Amino acid sequence: MARVRTTSRPSLLSFLPRRSQKSGLPPGTPIHIGEARTEEIRIVAFEYDDAGCRERELARPEDCAQLGRSGERAWINVDGVHDVSVIQKLGELFGIHPLIQEDIANTGQRTKVESYDGSLFVILRMLCRDGRDKSIRSEQVSLLIRSGLVISFQEEQGDVFEPIRERLRQGKGQVRRRGSDYLAYCLIDAVVDQYFLFLEDLEDRIQPLEEAAVDNPEPGTMHSIQGVKRELIFLRRTLWPLREMLARLEREDSALVQRETVPFLRDVHDHTIQVIEILESFQEIVSSLMDIYMTSISNRMNSIMKVLTIIATIFIPLTFIAGVYGMNFSFMPELQWRWGYPAVLGGMAAVFVGMLLWFRRRKWL
Repeated sequence: MARVRTTSRPSLLSFLPRRSQKSGLPPGTPIHIGEARTEEIRIVAFEYDDAGCRERELARPEDCAQLGRSGERAWINVDGVHDVSVIQKLGELFGIHPLIQEDIANTGQRTKVESYDGSLFVILRMLCRDGRDKSIRSEQVSLLIRSGLVISFQEEQGDVFEPIRERLRQGKGQVRRRGSDYLAYCLIDAVVDQYFLFLEDLEDRIQPLEEAAVDNPEPGTMHSIQGVKRELIFLRRTLWPLREMLARLEREDSALVQRETVPFLRDVHDHTIQVIEILESFQEIVSSLMDIYMTSISNRMNSIMKVLTIIATIFIPLTFIAGVYGMNFSFMPELQWRWGYPAVLGGMAAVFVGMLLWFRRRKWL
């Protein structure tokens, strides 16, 4: 799974998957590229029609052989792609193209949609927060869409699809009455809806930063702004291909995408555009926050330098007077005068007050 590294200053380069182990292998060779995992792969199948739904967990890939072929519609969800033997076995059972198998195992794929031999293959990114350090986790979700069958591949257990499972179990909505293309739309829509939660979270983080950048600019404020900026860049990299993918899926001339489903795809496409527009406005705000932060720091420094300059300017003539009468020459008549000391102090005080009045008149104070 592609992750934001949990260092204090994660680099955008940390999002790049390592592909060196794939170098030199024939096309269509499934090699797992992503975070190393050891947990057991979990396969859950939903068989449903207008009348009901049956949910069961399958112990082996071979148990999926008859799903989607008996008149009932089916959704097979595979949690885990680190064991490529499971992907290869499902590929044999359902005739999945080798290039699709390769893309499923390579978790660094770009969001896309492709057509293979009567199937539609969709890759998209599902986002969530890490429970330990609240960093963004990006998980690849692969969807294989066929007539009466959807197979979804995720990198690990845990997703945003539980509301769809509940609709299947309870018969709510249209998902049990429509085809596999509508189920695929529901899965994509759940992923896109999750992006709005991230935008709300970012908005809650940006608003205090606006106040801090103006009223109390500190080094921690700059680090927080940079952290939000990195997340915005990451989200933008994720969302732009999603818009292209949905636009192509909406225009896809395939018997798998029914005419009744196109308006729903158009709606989720509109949601994606809305998310991108909000994201771009956030990027502009964050960029301006950095400028505001630097301006506030500069203004604070100028105020400090102004005070120090005024103090130094006031003490220049006072230092001169003190220096003259500190030379201790024998023939300085003021040194023998009884009122010489208070006269010099009074003169210095008069100079001090006069300069303050002058600075205030010039509006430097």
